[in-house]
Amino acid sequence: MPEFNVNPSRFDPYKNFKFRVRWDGRFVAGVSKVGALKRTTEVVEHRVGGDSSTSRKSPGRSSYEAIMLERGVTHDLEFENWANRVWNVEAGLGSEVSLANFRRDITIEMYNEAGQLAIAYRVFRCWVSEYQAMPELDANANAVAIQSIKLENEGWLRDTDVQEPQEPSFE
Repeated sequence: MPEFNVNPSRFDPYKNFKFRVRWDGRFVAGVSKVGALKRTTEVVEHRVGGDSSTSRKSPGRSSYEAIMLERGVTHDLEFENWANRVWNVEAGLGSEVSLANFRRDITIEMYNEAGQLAIAYRVFRCWVSEYQAMPELDANANAVAIQSIKLENEGWLRDTDVQEPQEPSFE
């Protein structure tokens, strides 16, 4: 079976440099790095008294690692506004946390080299557990200033509505 059903002559996997992040129905400006989507399932070991001295293993609880999003510092306030829903020191006593709307679902989309949507993942009930407004500044550095948010989440699924695109041919 070919690795790519629609484009059977393609042998190379997708590259990791064409992607976009979307929440609240719009794309987030300037995201330059997305951490890995990682799920871990605990192993439950057990044995029955009459069994040999080896243990049996079965799946236990699953957990999803936080996802780090990074982007260059700009005037766009999306990262900051979302982080402030979780904790806003200026909101006043008892109003620091916006319990009604601090969580949101996001979509991470990967594109092929031709810019066609190839794969998407939906990440559920995310909230900002860490916000870095700006990096340590260094007058001797030659780099873009990066801000980041760390998103806790309650799971993710591949969006199966996104199918392998028919890649353009230049013959």
